[in-house]
Amino acid sequence: MRRIRLSRLRSATLSLLQAHPLLSFLLMGLCFLGFGVSSFNLAILLRANLELFWDYGWQVVQDGALEQLLQLLALSYAALAAWVGFKCCEKLLVDRLTRPPERE
Repeated sequence: MRRIRLSRLRSATLSLLQAHPLLSFLLMGLCFLGFGVSSFNLAILLRANLELFWDYGWQVVQDGALEQLLQLLALSYAALAAWVGFKCCEKLLVDRLTRPPERE
């Protein structure tokens, strides 16, 4: 049942974005900004957090480094989701722009 709902939601979303290219373009821009904001300096912070674990071991868990690591990983997945959203909108728009003109 859940798979059917997800399939319907996906189909409805794709139909909406295909029918309204401006909406797709706006969503693509929002996803681009979301990716940029969520991935800004992410690699440096993640590396620093992992080095902290490497240097001081599990002692840093008491100082909140594990919670910070989990937050950084969640932010990484948010950046990935924004990138996937951007690529989906990009594909819809490119397909629309490159399809042959309809003949009457």
